[in-house]
Amino acid sequence: MFPSCLFHAAVAMLRRIEPTIVLQQLGSALSNTALHMAARDRCLNASYPDLSREASRQKAMTDFFMTYNLLLRLVPILPALLLARWGDRGWRKVPIVVPLCGHLLLSVILLLVVVFRLPLEVMFGGAVVYGLSGGFGAYWPGVMTLAALSSTAKDRSKVMMNVELLYGTAGVVGSLASGHMFLVYSASLGNGIILLAVSVLLRLLCLLQSVVLLQVNPHPRDEPEDARCLLSDASCEAPSEAPAEAPAGRNRVNVVLLVVTALLYSAAVGGAVEILEVFVLKEPLSWSATQVGYGNAAGSLIFLTSFFGVMVFRRCVGDVALILLGMLSFASGIYFMSFVTTTSMFYLARSLNLFALIPMPTIRSLLSQQVPASSCGTTLTYLQMAVKLSGLAYIPAFTKIYQRTLDWFPGFVFTLASSITVLGMIPISIVHCRSRPVRQHMRIQAD
Repeated sequence: MFPSCLFHAAVAMLRRIEPTIVLQQLGSALSNTALHMAARDRCLNASYPDLSREASRQKAMTDFFMTYNLLLRLVPILPALLLARWGDRGWRKVPIVVPLCGHLLLSVILLLVVVFRLPLEVMFGGAVVYGLSGGFGAYWPGVMTLAALSSTAKDRSKVMMNVELLYGTAGVVGSLASGHMFLVYSASLGNGIILLAVSVLLRLLCLLQSVVLLQVNPHPRDEPEDARCLLSDASCEAPSEAPAEAPAGRNRVNVVLLVVTALLYSAAVGGAVEILEVFVLKEPLSWSATQVGYGNAAGSLIFLTSFFGVMVFRRCVGDVALILLGMLSFASGIYFMSFVTTTSMFYLARSLNLFALIPMPTIRSLLSQQVPASSCGTTLTYLQMAVKLSGLAYIPAFTKIYQRTLDWFPGFVFTLASSITVLGMIPISIVHCRSRPVRQHMRIQAD
């Protein structure tokens, strides 16, 4: 009896989205460390006129990751939108399964590059293949859509943060293991092969689970139209007799302000993290594979601290205050990163980023409450694509600024990211100020 119950419980768990998230993120954490170490090894002998040896290595690595990440952001735009439309027409698994195929192919290509010592530029082709499958821009909104449609508007922020928590936990475990697995040596193949083989296996299992076992609830828990509201602390108590026209006008402006906040914040975070991955490989840090894994784990750990931050602070503050708290956390930590010269200073700066991942899922949950369930996936995908398109500007900008300031102030880009974050706090503060009259009006009507 007990084994039978245990078996049914295991099957029921495998039909949920959580195993998909865990397997995919474990595979990604392993392959990310392998890619960075492969790029470092291939760029050791890079040489540019009028540049020192260390500056030449940094330029070669940053140029590679700039092109690679631009492809990852540009190519998936149209495929992700098409997949989102299919998902909103009832094929909820399509925006998840198709990108997972691309994930698997990308890991296989990286494995071939390392095993057969192919040129690193082959990864550009892998990025294109991955992008044509929709990439992360289709996969993550697909996951978030399933999470959003299985919850009420009141609990949506918490549900989405639960997803982020699971994603971060898997990232911590995978990153901690990746550095040690990279050092597992094979006499015939060398370092990193075992790591990539495990990554491919995990992504294959993830794809099989999503195709065969993943079950989508055909009857999502929709909210009534009059219950949808932009700010959780400004709604849900309003009576149905309240005028619809005025709030709708105010909400449209607030949505624009939220999108602007998301774009500025994602540019600051994306640009800083883009350089941070290369910054730790240069002197004076000069990290090994194990240290790179630990550093990635510290970044993934922020998912956990951000989750607990939401659980604690939501009891006393609203969504806008949570967003501001997260942005302040990132701005302070990344500013301190500008002056890091030792590994201990790096982790001290990272500790200031405890709540840096609160803003984006909170903004997504606010936006998802403004649309019917039939277009929820498309809305989240449009936001994700806007963030991706902004990367076409900030990735080259941060890369070139870093290369130009490498000799006199390598951390200048982190100071710039902190300034952009502070700038992004202005529109979300305007949203908070605009919501005060709405809350007062609703309380008067409720009384």
